[in-house]
Amino acid sequence: MTRAVAAFFDLDKTVISKSSTLAFGRPFYQHGLISRSDALRTVACQVVFRLNGANHGQMERIKEWVGALCRGWPVDMVTDIVTRHLDELILPYVYAEARALIAEHREGGQDVIIVSTSGHEVVDPIARLLGADSVIATQMEVAGGRYTGEMKFYAYGEAKASRVRELAAERGYRLEDCYAYSDSATDLPLLQAVGHPHAVNPDRNLRRIATERGWPVLEFSPHSMGQSGESPAKGHAAR
Repeated sequence: MTRAVAAFFDLDKTVISKSSTLAFGRPFYQHGLISRSDALRTVACQVVFRLNGANHGQMERIKEWVGALCRGWPVDMVTDIVTRHLDELILPYVYAEARALIAEHREGGQDVIIVSTSGHEVVDPIARLLGADSVIATQMEVAGGRYTGEMKFYAYGEAKASRVRELAAERGYRLEDCYAYSDSATDLPLLQAVGHPHAVNPDRNLRRIATERGWPVLEFSPHSMGQSGESPAKGHAAR
């Protein structure tokens, strides 16, 4: 039976402390998918993202760069690389508070859905690792088993919220009873689509908006990463 309430979690800097799109630069380089300079660029972009997040302009530049970069990559190879490096490159960066909050929603009988601008090839295995019920993510166009560099669906901004509303209509979620979590003001459409929006480690704009609107603000600590996930979140999901 479909649950009537869902919790929608942004991924980067909300559930994990880094950019999932940029996390696999080293193994992509080791397997010959990107050049050394591109690998170094992923490291530099990751540092900036972890310190400051990404605004709309930066997200658009990353979109164009990633689209051009992955053109011609074999889909099966990318899926294999991501799956084999999850424990090394993703698991240590999951906030314990986020893991606990996801478990709390599930124990409360609510679906957990990861909503990310990263591609399905990256997000799907992470979602399985976290025990999420389903995923909304960017879908790359594929031809002959290889990426064309184009995007069939870009899960960003209003597009995230539109897909959430479509999913709610399909599954019977009452959006006024649903929850959403994000760190970025670029996810305002997602947060505004539900009755219980939460700002997690918010950027400056989102913190201001959350304060003005009385939304809960959760602070997840990087010191909790890589632990068992038993630490409680600073703020709790309503049952």
